[in-house]
Amino acid sequence: MSDTSPTDPVAEAFEAQRDRLRAVARRMLGSHADAEDVVQEAWLRFSRQDTAAIHNLGGWLTTVVGRISLDVLRARQARPEASYDDGLPELMAATAADGPAPEDDAVLADSVGLALLVVLESLGPSERLAFVLHDLFAVPFDEIGRILGRSGDASKMLASRARRKVRASERSTLVGREGRERREVVEAFLTAARQGDFEGLLRVLDPGVRLAVDTPDGVIVTLGATRVATGAKLAAGAAARGRAVRVGGLPGLVSWHEDGSPLSVMAFTVTDGRIIAIAIVTDPARLAAMDLPGPG
Repeated sequence: MSDTSPTDPVAEAFEAQRDRLRAVARRMLGSHADAEDVVQEAWLRFSRQDTAAIHNLGGWLTTVVGRISLDVLRARQARPEASYDDGLPELMAATAADGPAPEDDAVLADSVGLALLVVLESLGPSERLAFVLHDLFAVPFDEIGRILGRSGDASKMLASRARRKVRASERSTLVGREGRERREVVEAFLTAARQGDFEGLLRVLDPGVRLAVDTPDGVIVTLGATRVATGAKLAAGAAARGRAVRVGGLPGLVSWHEDGSPLSVMAFTVTDGRIIAIAIVTDPARLAAMDLPGPG
């Protein structure tokens, strides 16, 4: 809830920017709750400023939100396992009438995109900020550089590197040889999880793999192949009762409980034969709201 007053001209100026600032923070952090906290902190800092000295309000506030978001991302990176509310978007699913693999269903994400979110989670904090601010919100590289404490050219290079990773994910549809290879990597992971084959899991997980599981209590984020392999029981259960799906072009899996109710939706990002990111939705409330294909 906002602490601003609609009769205060300073507050009115901020409120005019709030939706855009929330969108920036949401895409930076992948979390509605964290985005709200960042925007509220930006308001507190703005309210303490001499607003007459701020010549570009939108730019000033974007810089503040960017810096706060960067601090949050770096703090997450420093903690190998933590819980974040609302880190994954809700999904809408539809059965594919046709497509690259007839046995696969297509699972489509919301406007942020589960597939994009999985890729963003695999980016470093500086890459993520540069890509989100420039490619999604058209913030100039010089301004991004001031947030990062780098030059505009260095910020441009960060965004370019992030863009290549995002585009590589967008091209990773489940068709052709590369698509089959990605599916095979995911199938190898699921088989190893089902068999409790720890070494097999490590062979297909990137050392820096990031796992994000959306639960009723928030999103649990785990970093690193050893930690992810150690906690692969959820994947084992899903593999035993799952069906291959496409999630925005990424290989994935939807699974059900024995009574036919949905258990989970998973999406995998595979690069160079290794899984670099996994996103899983297990929150029953969210799963119930999805138009998921049935277990039959």
